[in-house]
Amino acid sequence: MMSQIPVKKKRQRQSEPTLPTDLEDCVCFPEVVLCLVEKRMGSSRKAFLTTLARRKGFCVEAANSERVTHVVSEGNSGDEVVEWMKRNGSRSVDAAGSGPALLDLSWFTESMSTGRPVEIEPRHCLGVSVQAESLEDRCQVSPYACQRRTPLAHKNQVLTEALETMAEEARFCGSEGRSLAFSRAASVLKSLPWTVRGVKELHFLPCIGEHSRKIIQEVLEDGTSTEVENVRQSERYQTMKHFMKIFGVGVKTASQWYQEGLRTINDLQAHHAKLGKAQQAGLLHYRDLNSPVKRSEAEAIVQVVQKAVDQFLPGASVTLTGGFRRGKPSGHDVDLLITHPVEGQEVGLLSKVISWLDSQDFLLYHSTHRNASQALEDQELSVSMTAMDRLDHCFSIFCLNYPHGSIKGGSRAWEPGYELKDPGDATLWKAVRVDLVVAPYSQFPFALLGWTGSRNFERDLRRFSKHEKKMVLNSHTLYHTEKKIFLSAASEEEIFQHLGLEFMPPEERNA
Repeated sequence: MMSQIPVKKKRQRQSEPTLPTDLEDCVCFPEVVLCLVEKRMGSSRKAFLTTLARRKGFCVEAANSERVTHVVSEGNSGDEVVEWMKRNGSRSVDAAGSGPALLDLSWFTESMSTGRPVEIEPRHCLGVSVQAESLEDRCQVSPYACQRRTPLAHKNQVLTEALETMAEEARFCGSEGRSLAFSRAASVLKSLPWTVRGVKELHFLPCIGEHSRKIIQEVLEDGTSTEVENVRQSERYQTMKHFMKIFGVGVKTASQWYQEGLRTINDLQAHHAKLGKAQQAGLLHYRDLNSPVKRSEAEAIVQVVQKAVDQFLPGASVTLTGGFRRGKPSGHDVDLLITHPVEGQEVGLLSKVISWLDSQDFLLYHSTHRNASQALEDQELSVSMTAMDRLDHCFSIFCLNYPHGSIKGGSRAWEPGYELKDPGDATLWKAVRVDLVVAPYSQFPFALLGWTGSRNFERDLRRFSKHEKKMVLNSHTLYHTEKKIFLSAASEEEIFQHLGLEFMPPEERNA
C-alpha cells in the first residue's frame, strides 16, 4: 500500500497593492490636475510618474479631460505638446497654447520633491509659436468693426487702454489720422475672444500698425509702455483732458487755452476767458457732468421726457439709445430718440417739449437745432451728412430731481451733486447732459442705428457700406450710389440685410 503523499499546498500569491478607486478621496490639491505627455517619455515612465504623483496627492487625468490645468512633458517643444494634446482629444489647448500651463518635467520634479505644486516660473514654461493657419482657423478677424462681435467685457483691457490713450493724445494734437489708427487697433483687440499673449499673434490681425504693435509689445513684455506713461503724465495731455471735460469745449478751444498758458478751471476764471453760453453752463455744473450717470437715472429722465411728449403727441415713443442701449450700466450722457408712427406728426414736437421742460425747471441749459432740409429725394448730394445734421435735436443740461422734492422755491442754491446727510433734508438734484433727437417714423430705424453707436462701429459700418456695397448710410437713409435709389427699412435688421451683413445686436456693438 502506497503511503499517501500529502498534497503540497499552493502558496497564496500576495496581491499587489492597488490604488483607491476613488482618487478624489486622496487628492490634496484639487485645483491642480496634471496630464503627463507620453511622447518621448514612454508608457512605462509615464505610468511610474503617474503613480508617484497620485501618491503625493496630485490628480492625474488623460489629455481629453477638460479639468486638466498643468500639462507636463519631457523632451518636447511647446508646439509638439500642443499637437500631441490635440491628437489625443484635448479641446482645452489651442494652437496658441492658451488654456492649461505647458510645463517642462523640471516643474514636476520640483513639485514632487517639495510635496506640493511649486510656483510656475518662466524657466518651467514651454514656448508655443503661433501658426498663421491655426490662428486663422481659430478666429477670422474682419477689418470692419461691423463684422466683429464686440461685447462690453473683453480680454485685452490693459492693451486697449494704452492704445486709447495714444488715440486721445493724437486727437488732442489735431492728428485725426493717427488717432483713428490707434482707435481701430484697440477696437480689433476688444473683439478678440482670447487674450493676446505674444506679439506673433499681432501679425495676423488687421488694423494693427507698427506704432500700435510697438505699444502692445512693450505692455506685454514690461507690463506698461514708457511712451504711454509719458503721455499720461505730460502737462499738455492732462490739461487738454481736463478742459475737454467742460460741456461745450472741443479740441480747438482747449488747445487755444493751453497755448495761452491756462492750466486749470481757476485759471479760466482768473483770466476771464471768453466762454460761450454752453461753456458757461458746463463750467457751472462741471462736477455733476463729469460724474457717471446711472442707468436708473437715465430711465428716470426717460419717464420725465415721455410725460412731456405725451402731453403734446400721444402715441409718440421715447427710446433710450447710446451706451445704455449697448448694455452699459452707466455713462456720461443720456441720448433719447423720439418718433411717432404717423409720419409728419412729429413736426414741431421738439420745441413744444423743450418749452414745457423749461417751464417746469427741468432744463439748466438747452440749445435746439431745427430741421431745415428738403425731402430726402432732393438731397442726393448730401446723403453722407452726419447723424445730427438733418434731424431736429436739442443738446441740454437736464436737472434731475431726486424724490425729496423739486427745485422750486430757491433750491437751486444747493450745489449740484450735493450729498444729503439726512433723507429728510432739502432737495437733492443733479445736472445731467441729455441729447434729444426727433426722427420721422420712416427714418427711425436709421436714426436708432446711428445713435446707438459705438463710434467705431458706426464709422466702420458706413465705411463698409461705401467701399464694399457702393452705398451711403447715415442716420436718415441708405442710398445706393450706382442704382440711384433710396432703400427703405422698417427695422435695424432690414438695414443689415440690405448691406448683406449678419445682424449685430446692440450689446455686441461696443467696438
